[in-house]
Amino acid sequence: MTQPRIKVLVIGAAFSADLHMEGYQRCSDLARVVGICDMQPDRIDALASRYRLEDYTKYSSYEQAIAESGCDVVDICLPNFLHHPVALCAFRHGKHVVCEKPLAITAAQAQEMAEAAKAAEKCLYYAEDWLFAPAVVRALEIVREGAIGDLLFIRAREAHSGSHSPFAQTIAGCGGGCMIHLGIHPVGLALALGDNRWTCVTADVTGGMERNLVHKAMEGEDWASCSMSFENGIRAVVEANYVTVGGMEDVIDFYGTKGCLHVDLDFSSAVRCFSIPGVSYTIEKAEITTGWSSPAVDEKYNLGYVGEIRHFMERASTGRDAMPGLRGIDGLECMRAVEAIYAAAKAGTAVKNPNL
Repeated sequence: MTQPRIKVLVIGAAFSADLHMEGYQRCSDLARVVGICDMQPDRIDALASRYRLEDYTKYSSYEQAIAESGCDVVDICLPNFLHHPVALCAFRHGKHVVCEKPLAITAAQAQEMAEAAKAAEKCLYYAEDWLFAPAVVRALEIVREGAIGDLLFIRAREAHSGSHSPFAQTIAGCGGGCMIHLGIHPVGLALALGDNRWTCVTADVTGGMERNLVHKAMEGEDWASCSMSFENGIRAVVEANYVTVGGMEDVIDFYGTKGCLHVDLDFSSAVRCFSIPGVSYTIEKAEITTGWSSPAVDEKYNLGYVGEIRHFMERASTGRDAMPGLRGIDGLECMRAVEAIYAAAKAGTAVKNPNL
């Protein structure tokens, strides 16, 4: 007997929604989008047209959409500060939730979301795409088979030239600067490898506004770096910044007792192109596309969005939680770590994990 497809309500029709819609299009055997909610109807129309969506309902109010769409899963593709209220509304109506990173703008909000999911007996899925990027999946297989010996140290970075979203420019909208918005990816990877049991962090960040390196009008930091220690002995250095030009950088290095491993998620294209007029698209955040470039091949798949959406739909079909690293509790631990990073940077000293 064929399993009924999961009915999904996508809330938000901008950048993150486009990434997730690619995943839903490729797992149409498991799920179908029954509604899209956004305050700008033109954005809904554009998104639906791009993915040839026909049988769906448009909404402008997330409360109405959650109450009336008949969905099984609410996918939150909104600015950071809206993750918390929309998730709580979804759990009140008995829905599973997929939530983009970061889970919320504070650890307290993230904990409320995790508690609400538990009370509703529903799943909170944390959309950390790095863990489904094929290059990362293969790298972790190599690490786990012992090919580089015992893992000692991870160095990971996400960087680009800055977000154009007005919500990323304020603490109230984003929760911070580049660390919470970009560094959340390498932090999440490090936590997954360290079983969420970090012991202490040290950190340094630019101070926002005039103290930033480039983005003088942004309230949060535009450069951040931290060192993390884990109970299992692993060390990690995480970097995030908005001062990198030339396109997105997602770089991960693994060092072990018998080898090392280097992963570049963005510049691994097999295509090499020289163009005088410029290519229509090369990679995310590239400022120019003229001259030599390596245009991305199936970028959304290679960054993990397609795989994570299929995983969530497979798990939602039976009401199971996601794999470690992609659960609500993992998103909560990421927020606790990010808050510790900010506290360490402010104090100029190490911050220990109060939960260990």
